[in-house]
Amino acid sequence: MAVRQRMDLRQTQSLVMTPQLQQAIKLLELSSQELSAYVERELEQNPLLERDDAAGDGGGESDSIPGDDAAPAGEGGSDPLDASEFAAAAMMPDAPESPLDVDYDNLWTNDGTEAPTGPSMLSAGARGRADADDADGSATVEQTLSRAISLREHLTEQINVDLADAMERLIGLALIEQLDEAGYFSGDLASIAERLACPPAKVDATLVRLQQFDPPGIFARNLAECLALQLKDRDRLDPAMQRLLEHLDLLAQGERERLMRLCGVDAADLAEMVSEIRALNPKPAEAFSTTPMVPVVPDILIRRASDGGWLVELNPDALPRVLLNESYVAKIRRSATDKASREYINDRVTAGNWLVRALQQRATTILKVATEIVRQQDGFFRRGVQHLRPLTRREVAETIEMHESTVSRVTTNKYIATPRGLFELRYFFGSALADAEGGIGHSAEAVRTRIKTLIEAEPATAILSDDRIAEILRTEGIEIARRTVAKYRESLRIPSSSQRRRARALHLR
Repeated sequence: MAVRQRMDLRQTQSLVMTPQLQQAIKLLELSSQELSAYVERELEQNPLLERDDAAGDGGGESDSIPGDDAAPAGEGGSDPLDASEFAAAAMMPDAPESPLDVDYDNLWTNDGTEAPTGPSMLSAGARGRADADDADGSATVEQTLSRAISLREHLTEQINVDLADAMERLIGLALIEQLDEAGYFSGDLASIAERLACPPAKVDATLVRLQQFDPPGIFARNLAECLALQLKDRDRLDPAMQRLLEHLDLLAQGERERLMRLCGVDAADLAEMVSEIRALNPKPAEAFSTTPMVPVVPDILIRRASDGGWLVELNPDALPRVLLNESYVAKIRRSATDKASREYINDRVTAGNWLVRALQQRATTILKVATEIVRQQDGFFRRGVQHLRPLTRREVAETIEMHESTVSRVTTNKYIATPRGLFELRYFFGSALADAEGGIGHSAEAVRTRIKTLIEAEPATAILSDDRIAEILRTEGIEIARRTVAKYRESLRIPSSSQRRRARALHLR
């Protein structure tokens, strides 16, 4: 058979993931903080973009924010806004422009009366120093801000004051480097002595001195030593307490009788000793933690509607608004004479238009998914977590005609502020447990909450076992096995029935 070459025309369809489409998909996964940082970078790189500070002004006709409680639906002849309308950029206004406190000169006293005006309240010397600082630029606002001291700085100051020997100071600085986040010494003394070429006994003696530093319990090598150092600082480390610290495993197991025999105390003394131990700090370095606490900004706000339903709104504070400065684009296009400049302008215009559309599409998608979640979980918002129904991302995706992966991306790192608190969107998805009568299953989260409620309400004389909890849930229509109860209980970090019984006997709860 002869091999021949020929040309054919074929028509096929395929999905091509362009770089812009990939970037738009990634925008869905970003949290509000990450999205703000991304938009800031785009504003720096694209001179044609600017913030849409005028969004929501409404041409001066109204200063009210859509969805504000101060302007209920139906008043003034206006109909209530549909949830999808909040996705439009024009319906996402900024916060009020006037600040809450405009008394820049502090001309008001504490009782609300106007203070005498005239020269500044600063003394002449203070005013002179302030004017001098402003004149030469030596003092800035940043220089007046307070900064939390770190654990290393706190311990180094004590080393410089309490340790006079240069070698002991060097050893102390080396020991500081071996502290973990909780303040425990996790290094090897022998290796430190070898590295610093000093006797191991000197390293041991320096560690003992450092264990007397503030905060109490620092440089401990284990939990028992940490608690002992704190009790010693309080002058409460007697022989009975020392023996109790040597048997913390028995304390965790609730072996009250054995502990009383080992410590030589009665039940009342043992309960008092346990209370003292509970008042100690097992992580002495946590007060110096420098990890910044990032506040969670909700992406969605819901509130009751006048007809008894729910109004789902986008949080304007979590939506960065940008626009393309058309007048500036037209101006620089007229002045662009060479090909490279025109290509750069066209590229920046294309990127700017894409970002504006991508942000609006992201907002619309989030609102659409959140609205469906609120509709599906209406019982939770009205009556509490016991009425949280099992829900999957596939169900939401099929209802709103989106792909399941899109719903998964939208519910990642997105939060919704509800009358019942702040929740991540993925909180409303969960597996289902079978109903005893074959009806609609129960949400796993609702069952976990019910188990926690039963255990918290159990009397001290009748601790509920996992089997007994399973029986109670079956009478309530929840078909559940004992091992499933144990798994949910462990996920809630609740001890077993035997451990809870011993803990009650030791008055730990």
